[in-house]
Amino acid sequence: MATPLDAPLDAAALRARLVEPHGVYSALDVVASTRSTNADLAKAAVAGAADRTVLLAEEQSAGQGRRGRSWSSPPGGLYLSVLFRPTDVPAQRLPWLNLLAGVALVRVARSVGVEASLKWPNDLLLGPDGRKGAGILSEITAGVAQAVVVGIGLNVGKLPDDIQPAPGGLEPTSLADEGAEADRFELAVKLLSELGSLEKAWRETGGDPFASGLHEEYQQHSATVGRRVRVELAGGMQLQGTAQRIEADGTLVVRGPDGADHGVSAGDVVHLRPA
Repeated sequence: MATPLDAPLDAAALRARLVEPHGVYSALDVVASTRSTNADLAKAAVAGAADRTVLLAEEQSAGQGRRGRSWSSPPGGLYLSVLFRPTDVPAQRLPWLNLLAGVALVRVARSVGVEASLKWPNDLLLGPDGRKGAGILSEITAGVAQAVVVGIGLNVGKLPDDIQPAPGGLEPTSLADEGAEADRFELAVKLLSELGSLEKAWRETGGDPFASGLHEEYQQHSATVGRRVRVELAGGMQLQGTAQRIEADGTLVVRGPDGADHGVSAGDVVHLRPA
């Protein structure tokens, strides 16, 4: 029987499905409300929390987006963070954790019959109109070697009418708004299972996105590669051109009007209409 969307997530049942020896995770907790699961796990990392610790929240009062933006976290979604300590992965490959989470989200959306793709570096696009259904925020924990907190906010139930567009003008949506009848508990299990499986394979290759197959799968799902884009950079700078590919370190290569390729490691990407 499907779990109602407003039913609290059962932490014990999630542990029974996802925590060792039944899954890859070392610890998992669910809280009714918090300001930010990412901030909570960052503090836990400093205090010595174990590798692959998971925190889910029924709602967040101060969810975080990129560049310090707030992320709306209404009840009925999935809001979670995972602490990874990939000590055998070179630091320059850690940005792939963010892209890896995007691949996990695509797998989850497609498992419930919703068309899905990825806008580099951190947006899940759903449905034929490519509206935003999830955001990802990965943060390296200050003062803790090789500790990365990966935060995911996935819209599951129908969204309120007054929810605001995402940065760049992306209209918000959810799995339910795109026609899925999803069980939130099973979605949590599916998302964390896919995330854990992808991260394990990536880590076992030393974070190599090619040997792990991650690079190929990410590019297959990319809605950015091949598109005309505008990248809004720090300091008010902008770069327009055509997205060419994702590099080995996870950066996006954009070819400008002059034919020169530019590597972008951070920035807001806006998909432009074809000329």
